[in-house]
Amino acid sequence: MVFQKREYRKPRQESQHPSFTRKRKCKFCLAKQDTIDYKDINRLSQFLSERGKILSKRISGNCSKHQRRLAEAIKRARFLALFPSK
Repeated sequence: MVFQKREYRKPRQESQHPSFTRKRKCKFCLAKQDTIDYKDINRLSQFLSERGKILSKRISGNCSKHQRRLAEAIKRARFLALFPSK
């Protein structure tokens, strides 16, 4: 058996990789906002899916501290009928 020598491709750079995305930054940390107001519907609606579910921190990019406060604010807004429940 005779084997032919394969031509190897150059390795891709990280920025050219199709699944490479930058890590999302917490919007609340960037704005240096410590409190999350449950009455700010426009801000809170960015973190809801189209079905009304709270987006996970992996998708939204929030840090753990702000994700907990965000979930609490959304649940308060739902209780006061500012948002539809799930």
